[in-house]
Amino acid sequence: MSSQMDDAKAVGPGTRPVPCARPRGRPRSAAAERAILDATLRLIGRHRSVGAVSVEAVAQEAGVGKATIYRRWSNKEALVIAAVEAAEQPIPELDGVNVRDDLIRLLTVMRQNMMDRRAEGLVSLVLGEVGRHPELHRRYHEVVIERRREAMRVVLRRGVATGELRGDVPIELMKDLLTGPLLIRKMVDDLDIPAELPELIVDTVLHGVAAGAAETTR
Repeated sequence: MSSQMDDAKAVGPGTRPVPCARPRGRPRSAAAERAILDATLRLIGRHRSVGAVSVEAVAQEAGVGKATIYRRWSNKEALVIAAVEAAEQPIPELDGVNVRDDLIRLLTVMRQNMMDRRAEGLVSLVLGEVGRHPELHRRYHEVVIERRREAMRVVLRRGVATGELRGDVPIELMKDLLTGPLLIRKMVDDLDIPAELPELIVDTVLHGVAAGAAETTR
C-alpha cells in the first residue's frame, strides 16, 4: 500500500500514476525500419562501398538512434543484407495449384531483379567486397540466394510428389536447368531479358522433366 502511495507522489499532484505493468521498450515502427533500409541503400550508392558505411552514419542519415538499428539488426553486415534484400523483388506468393505456374512466377521475379539496375548495382557492390567482408558474403548467400533457391526446391519437390515431374531427375539439376538460361544471358551476354522468357524456359524444361517424358526419350 505504502509503495503505491509513493508511486503516486512521485508522479506529482493532479496527474495519474503510470501503471506498473507498462510494457518495456518502444514498439517497432515499420516507418522507422523503412527509413533505416533506405538510408543504408543511399549511403552504399553514394560511397560505392560497403566498407565506408557505418551504423552511426546510417542512424544519422535515417534520423534515428543507433539503438533503434541494433534492436533490429545485430551488426552492419546484417543491416546491409536486409537493405539489399529490400531493394529486390520479394519471393512471390505461390498458390501451389500447379508446378508450371509457380515456376513461372519464381523465374519472373528473378528476371525482374536482373533487369533492375539499382538492385543489380547493389548486389555487385556487395559481392565485390566479399574478400574484405567474408561475413557479408556468407550472410548474402544464406539470407538472399539460398532462400530463393529453397523456394524453387520446394516447388520441384512438390511436383515430384504429385507426379507432375519425373522422380529420376535430381532436384538440383532441375533447378539449374530452370535458372541457368537467365543467369547466362545476364552474366555472360548482359542482354535484355524478354518478359516472355521465363514462361518459355519453364515450358521447355518441363518437356524434359515432366512425368512420362522418360519413356518418350528412351
